[in-house]
Amino acid sequence: MENVGVQNNRKRKQILLHVSIWAVFICFNLLQPRMQTEAMLSRIALIFVGNMALFYINYSYLVTHFLLKNKTSLYAILVFVLLVLSTLIFNEFTPEFKPGPEFKPPFPDNKPNSFFHLKLIGPFIFNVLLVATGTAFRVYTEWNRNERKKKEIEVQKSSTELHFLKHQLSPHFLFNSLNSIYSLTTKKSNDAPEAVITLSELMRYMLYETNSEFVPLAKELDYIQNYLKLQRLRIANNTDVTLNIHGSISNQKIRPLLFISFIENAFKYGTDFKGHTEVKIEINVNGDDLHFKCINIIGNRKTDKDSSGIGLQNTKERLELLYSNKHILTVEEKEGRFIVNLELKLS
Repeated sequence: MENVGVQNNRKRKQILLHVSIWAVFICFNLLQPRMQTEAMLSRIALIFVGNMALFYINYSYLVTHFLLKNKTSLYAILVFVLLVLSTLIFNEFTPEFKPGPEFKPPFPDNKPNSFFHLKLIGPFIFNVLLVATGTAFRVYTEWNRNERKKKEIEVQKSSTELHFLKHQLSPHFLFNSLNSIYSLTTKKSNDAPEAVITLSELMRYMLYETNSEFVPLAKELDYIQNYLKLQRLRIANNTDVTLNIHGSISNQKIRPLLFISFIENAFKYGTDFKGHTEVKIEINVNGDDLHFKCINIIGNRKTDKDSSGIGLQNTKERLELLYSNKHILTVEEKEGRFIVNLELKLS
């Protein structure tokens, strides 16, 4: 949700807008030649206070308590009563605003009903415009506020979903990594200490650096390189693992942990019946365009949709949330290879 500073700043802007509009209204009236006598100034001050009262009774109370709560008929009645009362009060405070004989309406004996007196028509129309302006402004303000709330809820929902999806990746990855180190220790491999250090670097990145909205692309690629290093230690010589990176990555940023599910699956299902693993990863960066490609042989291990599918589906959902309309993902099987192509617009 919005912080207090943003809310206070918005309130200050609204107050400034109201003050500015009323200031223009006062200046317009004061510039009228007939308003510059002391008596007229006192009366115009009273009228101004009355106009403000009319505006804010409607703006702050009637609209919010009746119109916005779908009590339209009651709102219309109350506004009409308010308009009549305010116009009659205006008539009491301005007795000398009487039209000359040439402006008297053509009623018999020149005694029209007081409500339809020319003196009341102008103020009544002005009050109608004043109330209509307040109503429109209040309705727009409430609509705008509701739209902001909807967006805040959507952002919060997306943030919660992303947090959940991202942390679904971590246990799966940690489980695989610990299995790799366990395999090395059972073989009493001299590579076990290096594997522990590599894993600690991986976990440090995942726990402390991926909480940011964006991470440097260079660090994300370092993370992938460490992951590949750990996998090479685990599978030793029975592997053909390559990572090729092309283009300038120094000033680029990316959402964290986008590629790891594809790479994990490549190792999990990319081992053939002879125990040979083949994984090829290519990353090309051209300006703000990134192309990620991961190829692995289709091994003899049957894909477990309940485990593999979750990781890939999570990544697809994250891409939809984070790079909506800014990515193209294709996954295909071709000539005994499983191929993932991901095109991203980084900016």
